[in-house]
Amino acid sequence: MLPVAARLRRSEDFRVVLRRGSRAGRRRLVVHALTTDPSAAAPDAARAGFVVSKAVGNSVVRHRVTRQLRHLVSARLGTLPPGSSLVVRALPPAASASSAELGADLDAALRRLGLTSSRRTAGEGAPRQPRQQDAAPDHGSAV
Repeated sequence: MLPVAARLRRSEDFRVVLRRGSRAGRRRLVVHALTTDPSAAAPDAARAGFVVSKAVGNSVVRHRVTRQLRHLVSARLGTLPPGSSLVVRALPPAASASSAELGADLDAALRRLGLTSSRRTAGEGAPRQPRQQDAAPDHGSAV
């Protein structure tokens, strides 16, 4: 569950993020983001809101998708710049997607918007090992 301070609740807040913010679309969702000036006096914590329309599915499906997205965003809110606002809009393919697929789309959208680094974020497992590009290719057979 997102804390009250981390939620977009008023329709005006949603409207501002959707109209003034930047957008990154993926197969299962679209993320709209608006960041405030970091030099502004006391920027608020990052906030998020969700839009899951009837095109996604019936009430049960929409609420399941919303819960999945809320859980994924709450794990990533601490990595977002202070004062940023997100609106995550679910697309119809989100209805049949797993949490891992939604998480991958969310991470890709956040990276494209420049809100997170290209490194793996929370919940994605251990970091990758660097590739050895200087090693000679092995053309022999291992027996």
